[in-house]
Amino acid sequence: MEFLVSGVVVNPILLAGIGFLVGIMGGFFGVGGGFIAGPLMYWLGVPMNFVVGTDLAHMTGKSIVAAKRHRMLGHVDVKLGLIMISGTIVGVELGARLIEMLEDSGKVDSVVGTAYVVILIIISAFTAWESLRALRMIRTEHLDAKEALGFKGVTKHAQKFKVPPMVSLPASGISSISIWPIIGVGLITGLLAGVLGVGGGFIRMPMLIYVLGIPTHVAIGTDLFEIVISAGYGTLTHAIKGNVDVMMALVMHTGAALGAQIGAVLTRFFTGPRIRLLFSVLPLIGVLMMVLRLTGGGAAH
Repeated sequence: MEFLVSGVVVNPILLAGIGFLVGIMGGFFGVGGGFIAGPLMYWLGVPMNFVVGTDLAHMTGKSIVAAKRHRMLGHVDVKLGLIMISGTIVGVELGARLIEMLEDSGKVDSVVGTAYVVILIIISAFTAWESLRALRMIRTEHLDAKEALGFKGVTKHAQKFKVPPMVSLPASGISSISIWPIIGVGLITGLLAGVLGVGGGFIRMPMLIYVLGIPTHVAIGTDLFEIVISAGYGTLTHAIKGNVDVMMALVMHTGAALGAQIGAVLTRFFTGPRIRLLFSVLPLIGVLMMVLRLTGGGAAH
């Protein structure tokens, strides 16, 4: 099938399959799935600027479905998500402008591709280390339910940062925290969303857990709520810059909507540390796809 806006020919069944895959991952792990969908789209031959903008467009629709399901399960801290928005929007806009600069210089593929690989390897290694450490600390099912996070030092510092204004997050079990660490998390992940064409969830979800101390299941649902904002704004700003193929995004969303529902329901059967351990494998898939494409191993088109 030829997609006229991006000027490429891609099998729509493969695109719908990518959507279904990242839909399941999004619903289960609370991520937009862009760190998988992006490399796969690039591997299929989609230009990097259209990978970024189109992936954000499909991610917006899919995350709405998954966030709604998590809201029904009581896993969304709306107050936390709304506070993060200001930092997220600024970060997304900065990232989108950086993509335009890189495209003008002809370095967008190499710079963004390399950034993908480095960031995903770091996240995968850290999450695997922490989740295995947490699982070793678990001695009873009761302790398991309380998360048994093995990385509390950063969380304590973030929650002791008393620069006003201070807020309470009862849905996350936090009595008092400064808004500035929350906005900082939004800014960092928004920047990644704008540059890499992702919702930022693959780093936001770990940061919500390890930096702010949000319980895993609430971090997943709240992250999806935030992805709706960051990916939605990212879609708008990239569309203005001509980086979105709407037809391609709609094809991907046909699979993603179903996958998101399935993934959200599956979280009910796994505890926090086990979800995080499974999550640590996903970035490596994105690394493999990106390395194959950067080294000339992409799909023929």
